[in-house]
Amino acid sequence: MNSRRYWKNRLPFLLTNLVCMAVLTVFLLMCSNSVSVVLLILIVWVLVLLAGLGLTYWKRKRQMKKLLDMAEQLSQRYLISEVMKLPEQAEDQVYYQLLKMAGKSMLEQIGEIERERLEYKEYIEQWIHEIKTPITAMKLLCENHRTDWTKELLLELEKTNRFTEQALYYARSEYTEKDYSVREIAISQVVHQAIADNKYLLLQSGVRLEVKEIQDMVYSDEKWVRFILNQLIVNAVKYRTEQPSLCFSTHKRQDQVVLVVEDNGIGIAATDLSRIFEKGFTGQNGRMIQQSTGIGLYLCKRLCEKLGIGITAESLKHGTAISLSFHINCLIHEVQS
Repeated sequence: MNSRRYWKNRLPFLLTNLVCMAVLTVFLLMCSNSVSVVLLILIVWVLVLLAGLGLTYWKRKRQMKKLLDMAEQLSQRYLISEVMKLPEQAEDQVYYQLLKMAGKSMLEQIGEIERERLEYKEYIEQWIHEIKTPITAMKLLCENHRTDWTKELLLELEKTNRFTEQALYYARSEYTEKDYSVREIAISQVVHQAIADNKYLLLQSGVRLEVKEIQDMVYSDEKWVRFILNQLIVNAVKYRTEQPSLCFSTHKRQDQVVLVVEDNGIGIAATDLSRIFEKGFTGQNGRMIQQSTGIGLYLCKRLCEKLGIGITAESLKHGTAISLSFHINCLIHEVQS
């Protein structure tokens, strides 16, 4: 509470008391009272007034501080009216009622927004599931009738399927814990599945693949890890050089298995490296190529945080290396052995 403003607000009350004291002094002197008696009355009046004002100020300040501390401890501060007690003073009760009305209105609006978000999310998920059926049907038709133009169409269908998957995972990324299926998976198997998901893109782009001997097993969600690898493969192709290559390898570091996805592309500018996982950030390369949305790596980072996977990026002399760090569950391995 601002002390200066508090006493400034009390000036009318203090001036009223001074006027009353002056009028009383004149009245007492006209009634033939001695000056000493008048001074004694005025001194008593001033002492009582100061004591009352001081006590009121201390009590008020303590009350306001308690409310501020209570608000600081709340994660949702618009609920302050739900935890504070009904004030004693009449004017404070009016503000209390206003806070209750504002809090109720806020909760109603938040509830309405959450319902709208849920309905929109459910609609997006349903639409994506529906659109996958004709995409799959078109892929089967193209694969059964191979011509030059169907190869081009298959590439575009693969791209369309990738965009729909990205939209689905973006819609679900906030609630990944409801879609977990954590089990022991072979990293090599997930890597080959991700490569198969992007085979037409890799073939058209002429990417030379190298999958080093990967025998490590980790505990994670296969579907989400596969999606992360898909995003990394697409980025490697998007920012490729004339003779693109992509290498997958693993190594152990303390209690972690690290999967490294390394390409020989145009790399990442040093000024952009710390921001590549931010939502919507495209950087210098994205502005040059003009095909970047700034969503792919953001989703990778968000999903890795949900899955407990560490993700880091390193710009090499020729290309980029993205590392995924899986924690080794020593207890499970001991029980199995």
